[in-house]
Amino acid sequence: MNEYLDLFLTFAKVGACTFGGGYAMLPILQREVVESKGWCTDEELTDYFAIGQCTPGVIAVNTATFLGSKRKGIPGGVIATLGLVFPSIVIITLIAAFLTNFAHIPAVGHAFAGVRAAVVALIASSVLKLGKTTVKDPASAVIFILVLLPSIFDKQLEAMFPSLSFLFSPVSYIVLAGLAGLLLFFGKGGEKK
Repeated sequence: MNEYLDLFLTFAKVGACTFGGGYAMLPILQREVVESKGWCTDEELTDYFAIGQCTPGVIAVNTATFLGSKRKGIPGGVIATLGLVFPSIVIITLIAAFLTNFAHIPAVGHAFAGVRAAVVALIASSVLKLGKTTVKDPASAVIFILVLLPSIFDKQLEAMFPSLSFLFSPVSYIVLAGLAGLLLFFGKGGEKK
């Protein structure tokens, strides 16, 4: 099969199953590109996902772009991105056209409640998979805990320390965790793991 078509269809399959955003996409993406296709390793996927969070734009789209670029260069990045967003464009267009006619029906509300529950499960699965490939030593466990706790209690911390509210955001957590990782790396003499 044409590799570009394979890229498009693989990411279209991921895009069609991605309810709830990029985090819910991770287990599906991991199964498709790591286990089924062998296009990257779990560690590489985690790296792409982390970079996708740090770069401007939607995490799912950024990750697809990085994976497509790894596979087939710039054209591969474009094709993978188009594949990922194509199902969303079709679904959103259909929903926009018909949802107002059906939103009041109780079954539709229950269906959305079921989808929300599934999204929570997929996000929890993503956290566990990322944790297995990322939190490998005591230093990374400490960074994990130091980011987890303030992110759980961010609203309370912002209320207690309003002048430091800029610190209690996902962007700050990512930047500070990256700096901590660099400090640990250079503290160990820049050794490669």
